Amino acid sequence: MRAVEFQGYGGPEVLRVVTAEAPEPGPGQVSIDVAWAGVNFADLKARADGYRVPALPYVPGLEVSGRVRALGAGVTDLTAGQEVVALVEGGGYAEVAVAEAVTVFPVPAGLGLRTAAALPTVLPTAYALVHTVGRLQPGETVLVQGAAGGVGTAVGQLARAAGAGAVYGVVSSAAKAVHAKNHGYDEVFVGAFEEPLRETTGGRGADLVLDPVGGDTLRAGLASLAVFGRLVSFGNASGAEPWGVGQSELYPLGVSVSGFSILSLARTAPDALRRLSQRAFATAADGTVTLPVTAEFTLREAAEAHRLMGGRTSTGKLLLRVEH
Repeated sequence: MRAVEFQGYGGPEVLRVVTAEAPEPGPGQVSIDVAWAGVNFADLKARADGYRVPALPYVPGLEVSGRVRALGAGVTDLTAGQEVVALVEGGGYAEVAVAEAVTVFPVPAGLGLRTAAALPTVLPTAYALVHTVGRLQPGETVLVQGAAGGVGTAVGQLARAAGAGAVYGVVSSAAKAVHAKNHGYDEVFVGAFEEPLRETTGGRGADLVLDPVGGDTLRAGLASLAVFGRLVSFGNASGAEPWGVGQSELYPLGVSVSGFSILSLARTAPDALRRLSQRAFATAADGTVTLPVTAEFTLREAAEAHRLMGGRTSTGKLLLRVEH
């Protein structure tokens, strides 16, 4: 089979297409003939910094869609040839990938393999941020960093469907602001957001702040919370040192801080992830959420996909098309 791997850390140029043996599923696993693979910021961090890379060489890729190739021992609820989507530990940038059966799902009704490939990481994360961890209530205000990315695009729609009083986004360019406004956002701030948010909310701030950036941006989000507000951290795109909060930040307004990582949940509580994903996928099947695929590349063009995402100009979801 063909796969995209890197043998050392660096820029997009370290990605190489290689020929390798197709992996076989172990007990409780399935192998998948990959049709589409999602591109995520975590893939860029793996390539550049070794984020969650167990050993080199490494094939990145955390989500795929395709058809079941083979079943490992003990797997009874899937069949060979079935169209599925899957969250994988890595190895998605390949013609064949292996996944734990608990993180493999039939393609939701009404969706094709291309659209379904955008689901496994983005939609459960967005659903958890709005409902499970963020616990958004009708009438509350939401502030979302990275509003034009894959997760941000889904969060805007989910928050609107949940009855949010106002949905505010933060992006890095005017073009991204246009994209976000087309996907559920009332107002989108470009760059600095603390003062504009306070002005827009009459000094109140946001009930729920969702932050994938970390560092100074997280601190600014924390300072932008309303009384009894909640902040959910779901990434550290800034690469800043691990953050911490204490009494001086939490006590004055009774705010709280929590975190979410779909990759960590897949390891520590796979059954909870499965239930979460099933609820999230239902919102795509019933049309509550649409996830626009804004660019697609072949396996040989994986480096170009990384350059586009790394340049902070992309919106929506990027996919790799796997041509067997």
